[in-house]
Amino acid sequence: QVQLVESGGGLVQAGGSLRLSCAASGSIFSINAMGWYRQVPEKQRELVAAIASDESTNYADSVKGRFTVSRDNAKNTVYLQMNSLKPEDTAVYYCAAEVLGYGLESEGYWGQGTQVTVSS
Repeated sequence: QVQLVESGGGLVQAGGSLRLSCAASGSIFSINAMGWYRQVPEKQRELVAAIASDESTNYADSVKGRFTVSRDNAKNTVYLQMNSLKPEDTAVYYCAAEVLGYGLESEGYWGQGTQVTVSS
């Protein structure tokens, strides 16, 4: 079993910054893609940013130039640096990871979510 634990959410004023962290633990042989999604009430969860094992990245258009995703493979951790935050960035942010177990099976996992609130 694998657990993803997020931290770093909170309340910030528009224009401010936050850094989210997500650490994976458990039966991990390696981690392929890691990323961040967000969800607001009554809307579908959407991809914010993702980073592959080769460090290639993918961003939602709405966050390009403001958010940066990175990972530390030694710590099985993914980060999301969020700058120039806007009220419309307010959401619950979820970490996701595609994990390769010791049986070489691939499975996706989600974190529990962390609230990010940006006040105007």
